[in-house]
Amino acid sequence: MRGPLPPIDGHGIPVDEVTRPWWDATVNRILVIQRCMPCGHWQHYPRVLCTRCGSTELTFAEVSGAGVIDTYTEVLRSVRPDLAPPYIVARVRLAEGPILLSWLVDLQVTDGLIGRPVSLAWAPVSDGRNLPVFRLSEEVPPPWTSP
Repeated sequence: MRGPLPPIDGHGIPVDEVTRPWWDATVNRILVIQRCMPCGHWQHYPRVLCTRCGSTELTFAEVSGAGVIDTYTEVLRSVRPDLAPPYIVARVRLAEGPILLSWLVDLQVTDGLIGRPVSLAWAPVSDGRNLPVFRLSEEVPPPWTSP
């Protein structure tokens, strides 16, 4: 993975106490998502309080990485010289409910992606962390239901 990334401890964009558990888990290629203990709501990106009930009783829990593409765009003209187009940016709804904006990798086709199942993959970065990316999958995740 090339280009500037959110750094650990002052290498540019700060990693704070709210986002640190998420970044720390990426070192071990574990996808964790923040979850509210009182109401069970999953949310991503990490925040100080629950976007559903306002509670500050939040934890991070490992998720499956299975999901479905609910929209995407094919980038044909990159805004950064280190990201060679074309590439696909997709909004992925995880089986657990939250949405992640990420890249799709290892694609053979770029048409008809909405509704297609995806599975988690990882893109290594130079500082030891990994970024979650997704590839098409044959396994359809279970339908998401609100807690």
